Amino acid sequence: MLKVVSTKQVRLGMFIQELKGAWIDHPFWKKAFKLEDPSDLKKLQASVIKEVVIDTSKGLDVEELNEVVASVTSMVVDVTVEVLDIPIPLPKPKQISAAQEQTQAKKVINASKKAVASMFHDVRMGKAVDTEVAMQLVDEIAASVDRNLGALISLVRLKNKDEYTYMHSIAVCALMVALAKELNLTDAETKQAGLAGLLHDLGKAGIPIEVLNKPGALTEEEFSLVKLHPERGHAMLIQASILDEVTLDVCLHHHEKMNGSGYPHKLKSEEISIFAKMGAVCDVYDAITSNRPYKEGWEPGVSLQRMAQWTEHFDDRVFKAFVKSVGIYPIGSMVKLKSGRLAVVIDQSPKSLLLPIIKVFFSTKSKSRIKIELIDLSKPHEQDSIVGHENPSAWGINDIHEIWSQYEIW
Repeated sequence: MLKVVSTKQVRLGMFIQELKGAWIDHPFWKKAFKLEDPSDLKKLQASVIKEVVIDTSKGLDVEELNEVVASVTSMVVDVTVEVLDIPIPLPKPKQISAAQEQTQAKKVINASKKAVASMFHDVRMGKAVDTEVAMQLVDEIAASVDRNLGALISLVRLKNKDEYTYMHSIAVCALMVALAKELNLTDAETKQAGLAGLLHDLGKAGIPIEVLNKPGALTEEEFSLVKLHPERGHAMLIQASILDEVTLDVCLHHHEKMNGSGYPHKLKSEEISIFAKMGAVCDVYDAITSNRPYKEGWEPGVSLQRMAQWTEHFDDRVFKAFVKSVGIYPIGSMVKLKSGRLAVVIDQSPKSLLLPIIKVFFSTKSKSRIKIELIDLSKPHEQDSIVGHENPSAWGINDIHEIWSQYEIW
């Protein structure tokens, strides 16, 4: 049974189904959860949220709770927990397969694409950006990431040149959220990272579209113009009344490099914030794995290998965490097996980053397509294994996207 109660009535043991009020004012990342941590109770009652919806079928009711605490009215919550000393871990979000998430991820992407395009249009017209709408997008994208990161990221890679900037913003938002979680950042910091990723390229709204989508190499003058987008974006964010420090920082500094060769300020190492370092990795990864007007996107696994070779470009700790968040063999990667067959990764295994779920489709021995076979390399009986990444173009395979994106839900 759902019931609206005042935050003053909320106590440990209740299941919070919904937080009333604006999303940006919520003190928690999750919308629905069981309240089991005293610090979370303090955060809720100290926030501007005045009412919540509780689900009495999943947690305590107001009346039930009053009976429980009647005999210990002199004890405060903190003392009670300290005496009992029974830490209760918060439930982790339920993971589902990439195939199961694909339909919902498509809906999230389509809605987000329209909203981001509208934001860029508003900025071009000198209008303010609706922060509430932006944070709702972050929420929807993050929810998809929680269910299965690979599904949304893989689908976002399939963008055309006309929608690149908008889809890139969605992808970087999702990657920033996943990376923030891998780095064990707080919920508030994870929200900030997601918003920063969504708005990091806002400055491109001030760059002529014909330059952004130019099919050939940019002239020196054109490249200098493109390099102005971080500073223009920073100014646009301020004009649009978005003053979040993390968002402003990532917008301005996501092209800085560890060795000081980046732009616009040539910052080095410790001069670059953790969020800007995260933005640099996420921005580059999505850019090089996506098809652009001037080049085809690289296969995800090959992209990670090449990024690892760019010494002094990325922060080492952040890059390693990023690899762990997307998987050593990201969805869409083509790999070679010990058996001599080629396969594409279609999902990650919760058991090991080295043992993904794959679709076998090609024999290197006969150099021809073979009957498609789905294999979960984490299964105890499975004898085959991955020996390394393979570049699809080296084998004349140009439909790798279609191969991984068309599979059955197990």
